[in-house]
Amino acid sequence: MALPFFYIPAFESGQRVVTLDEDTSKHVVSVLRMQKGEQLYLTNGEGYLLTAEVADDHRKKCVVNIVEERFVAHNTRKVTVAISLLKNASRLEWFLEKATEIGISEIVPLLCERTERQHFRYDRMQGILISAMLQSQQVWMPKLHEPQPLLQLVEQATQQQKFIAHCLEEERTSLATAVNVNMTSQIILIGPEGDFSKAEIDHALAHNFAPVILGETRLRTETAGVVAATLLSIR
Repeated sequence: MALPFFYIPAFESGQRVVTLDEDTSKHVVSVLRMQKGEQLYLTNGEGYLLTAEVADDHRKKCVVNIVEERFVAHNTRKVTVAISLLKNASRLEWFLEKATEIGISEIVPLLCERTERQHFRYDRMQGILISAMLQSQQVWMPKLHEPQPLLQLVEQATQQQKFIAHCLEEERTSLATAVNVNMTSQIILIGPEGDFSKAEIDHALAHNFAPVILGETRLRTETAGVVAATLLSIR
């Protein structure tokens, strides 16, 4: 049976003892009923996979000893999906979960002309990434940015390949064939309900973003984000 898998927000190589936070301690001790001597996995979401052994089964401050430390290198290709905030926050949350499972590197929520603005609950969104990372048994968690204006991101993007997926009837290339797996970094822009404005598209094209399509059907924003994440992550 696989060992249970938990997240710790901070870890330094060589650290031998970790005190789990109250929520994790409760899950380990009260829900799973783990006792002294039993083992579990920990990760900080930045490449470390730690095998730990329960040393003090306190329900609020469970202490574990690190018995094995392993660092898993991140994939050399870094995929960033910049996606508009959505009126229905649960749809964006679904995208965050699936993008994490796929294994992308960064997620940037976008503020576009047609974005229906909402309060961005960063802590909740980060919690979704943590849960998805643990569920998919990964040790790297995507970096989640605070919402950024589209025009600002376009001007600052430094990735080797830059794409914008839009719905205007203009010449576009299939993302599936446009990805160069020999490049070390890619970013794609996914617009809001109603798509990017013509001015936003023109601005992106002027900053060397290549126009792409994701398929033959028109996709909802969160679906487009998952399709893009998948196509960009194919090795």
